[in-house]
Amino acid sequence: MRQRVVRLALVAGVTVLALLLLLSMCGGGEGGAGGDKPRKPVRHSAAPLTRLTVPSAYDTRQGWEISNASPEYAIAQDSGRIGYLERVQDDSFRLRTLDAATGRPGWTGLPWHPPATTDQFPRLLSVTKDGHEYFVTWSFGKAGEDALTTADTFVALDVYDAADGARQRIEVPWPAAPTVSGTGPGILISDGRTRTAVVDPVSGQVTQVPESALGHPKGCPGCRRLTEVRAVTAKGLLLSGDPGFWVRGGYSSRDVAPARTDPASGVPTSITPGYVLAKWQPAKGGRNGQDAAAYDIWAVHDVTTGKPLVQARCHKPAIEPGEYPQAVLAPGGGYLVAGNLAFDLEQGTAHCFEQSDGSKPLTLTTVTDSGTAYGATSALGVADALDGGGDPIELDLSTAVPRALSPNVRLPAAETAGVGIFSWTDAKDRLHLIGYPRREQ
Repeated sequence: MRQRVVRLALVAGVTVLALLLLLSMCGGGEGGAGGDKPRKPVRHSAAPLTRLTVPSAYDTRQGWEISNASPEYAIAQDSGRIGYLERVQDDSFRLRTLDAATGRPGWTGLPWHPPATTDQFPRLLSVTKDGHEYFVTWSFGKAGEDALTTADTFVALDVYDAADGARQRIEVPWPAAPTVSGTGPGILISDGRTRTAVVDPVSGQVTQVPESALGHPKGCPGCRRLTEVRAVTAKGLLLSGDPGFWVRGGYSSRDVAPARTDPASGVPTSITPGYVLAKWQPAKGGRNGQDAAAYDIWAVHDVTTGKPLVQARCHKPAIEPGEYPQAVLAPGGGYLVAGNLAFDLEQGTAHCFEQSDGSKPLTLTTVTDSGTAYGATSALGVADALDGGGDPIELDLSTAVPRALSPNVRLPAAETAGVGIFSWTDAKDRLHLIGYPRREQ
């Protein structure tokens, strides 16, 4: 459903002209569907009101700032547009957008209610299909206050065209709290195992995928254990077992194992648009036999073909983590970081930053198109590093030498359109998002 644009009629008179000029300086929605003007325009200026201490590559004298934003935001990288949620009333929300390069407000969605009253913001993600970008808000709850069975619960998705805000509402019956992701050309709803539905962001069509249709590759006994649907690819669903991963009718991890690894050992740990980060065991025999006991091989694979692109060798951790670090791509897709791993996908080089005893001194959080990564030493994880935990560093991947930053430096959570995105929470527990442009070289 497309929203209407409310246009002010131009009338004569110096007073009215001045008023219109003042309104234009405050900013409004873009033309087209979904472009109704915000009741409370996004606060933006040539210089943000808050000037954080950030890496020197970013210019705090310029940029934009918004306050009271949702904890999550989504980025449409191709257009450089950012989407974030705003609470309208206690039980309703709306999606706002802005241009990351300028901070100028874009279209604003109409208010809507999640399926159940909650004090938490609905979730937000972005998805791309056939080069077209969408923002997706989702929440899970009951169809009514008196709902008594799981048949009354559902996932509610609002899919917005990132270009103009055209929206469609999709409701999918679902028995328990789901996981929802958008790393491929469709929206994946899953129970964390084999119950799966895929939503087409263009048509809104919902495809329920029965477990019998998932398939298991031949010669992979581990693929039948703990089978899990992981992502949507252009060739079908990506699945994993214990161990092993595959796309039915496409490839099996046994057939795309990196050189000098055990083909039966592949475990996908993180998926980003276009790529799978997988952990492998070295092949047994010779020097590899010693490596198998002490090292893991980490490889980035093309998610559609399974082809391994680049790999790094790391010591095995003393204790396996309960959750692997989420892989993060540079805006242009040329670099990828995850925890203490960094990959140059164009040059085919990789680095594992660790101590000789296998401990991990670095947690990398962000990487830019220039090959600069940011992170922290001694941080508990990505969230802790972004919240100021550990000691901040920056890293030029061409030299792979970390450089310490001032202890009070805040790290960018993301970068798009040459603008670093930073966040902080004020004394009234309101989240601020701030965009600082990268300095011209």
